[in-house]
Amino acid sequence: MTAEKIYPWGDSRRLNSTAGFYKRLFGERVQKLSIDAGFTCPNRDGTYGRGGCTYCNNDAFNPSYCRPEKSVKQQLEEGIVFHRRRYRRSNYYLAYFQAYSNTYAPPGKLKMLYKEALDVPGVKGLVISTRPDCIDDKILDFLAGMQERYFVAVEYGIESCYDKTLEKINRGHTFSKTEETVRKTAAKGIRTTGHIIFGLPGESRDEMLAEAVTLSALPFDALKFHQLQIVKGTVMAEQYRSNPMDFPLFSHEEYIPFIVRFLERLNPNIQIDRLTGETPPDFLIAPDWGRRRTYTILEEILRYMEEKNTWQGKYYEPVETRILYGKE
Repeated sequence: MTAEKIYPWGDSRRLNSTAGFYKRLFGERVQKLSIDAGFTCPNRDGTYGRGGCTYCNNDAFNPSYCRPEKSVKQQLEEGIVFHRRRYRRSNYYLAYFQAYSNTYAPPGKLKMLYKEALDVPGVKGLVISTRPDCIDDKILDFLAGMQERYFVAVEYGIESCYDKTLEKINRGHTFSKTEETVRKTAAKGIRTTGHIIFGLPGESRDEMLAEAVTLSALPFDALKFHQLQIVKGTVMAEQYRSNPMDFPLFSHEEYIPFIVRFLERLNPNIQIDRLTGETPPDFLIAPDWGRRRTYTILEEILRYMEEKNTWQGKYYEPVETRILYGKE
């Protein structure tokens, strides 16, 4: 009987998963609990623009217990009850400030909200979702100081490495801003995660694959990937109805080999938080993947990787290597 191959990240899975990292760090499974603390975004409140990103409807991914009229403490306590019924395996939790831009407020308010979350029994740390243009040195210093007692991660919405795409989706910042902020965050020793969407209008499949090289060169601890989904109540839903051919949506059958090709080119030191998105059927317009759940698609991806005898980083080349051999 052949022994299982152990990959550089410390287990036999063919990708470097955040779940595996959490298990090694905390000694057991850790559950993220979403929070809607009532934040907004600068391209919603008029600072940069109105209407928000064209694809965004936060109601499509907020759990039922996650409502801004409830306190942070109440949302977390209800989330713990919800997930204990569902999984029954988690004793530790991370407070996931998820909805909109969760550093877009005065430092005093942020400290109050984060402390309220950390005071809930069982909560071991924070995952803070925000934009690269909604954080400054003062907030980074504060978060870096919190790491002496708690786990802290910042998750940046990047969505694309191409300015043409960011402009088209009304993102309100450039990719150079992302690069600057990611480097500053990592330099403070704060765990740094990025979020990318595959299938945004105007991007070819080759351009999407090329993002693996761009992202690999940045000091990310983890990345989260979603296939583009057209969600009700968004600007993009109206654009899709008018011009569906402008949207290179992935079918389920196309996405699995695509994401595996992407992973093969990605820095193996970067952990994978998520590979697909899941929108409730009542909100989803397209694409139709037959109501497959995220965990079942992950299993399919891992089976495909096994069939192809491939793994994350198989074809990854550090920037220095590509320059040395004239590939850049």
